[in-house]
Amino acid sequence: MTGNKKLKPLAEIALISEIVTQAKFAEIAANQLANTSNSVEVWGSIQSILVATANVSKILWPARKQSKSRGRHLRNLLGVDDDNLLSDRTFRNHFEHYDERIEEWIESKNSAVYMDSRIDPFELTTLSLPQLFHRSYNPISKTLSFRGESIDIAAVLAELAKIREKCHFFALP
Repeated sequence: MTGNKKLKPLAEIALISEIVTQAKFAEIAANQLANTSNSVEVWGSIQSILVATANVSKILWPARKQSKSRGRHLRNLLGVDDDNLLSDRTFRNHFEHYDERIEEWIESKNSAVYMDSRIDPFELTTLSLPQLFHRSYNPISKTLSFRGESIDIAAVLAELAKIREKCHFFALP
């Protein structure tokens, strides 16, 4: 869809149905995350939530110039604000491009400190240097952090659920 060209009804329904499907994937991963203490399952669930959320984000906020009007159309149709929490794919990018993050870290630091995949219910303090922890997750606060940046996974899931609810008029639940 380029310019002001109208989105075809079949494409509209297919994309909205995909939003519902991705929201279901995230919900399944969130349930698994809440019911496991196995570190591999925790990180697999988090990654699944991030990927599903990013897939919804790409439908509603496409990167390709020729698809921008499609995103605007669907956001308007579903009543989703332009600055919705899901429009930011920073955390998904940290995980998807983790190889680049490691390389950049090693090249730019004079430290041999490398801490990753921390699962800890305690808040990171200034003394613990949270920027040194590449990926960490607090299962109590549902906070995912990457080198001192944090995102509330519960808030992400809540926004995804709101968008999924708005899709029910257009697609099967």
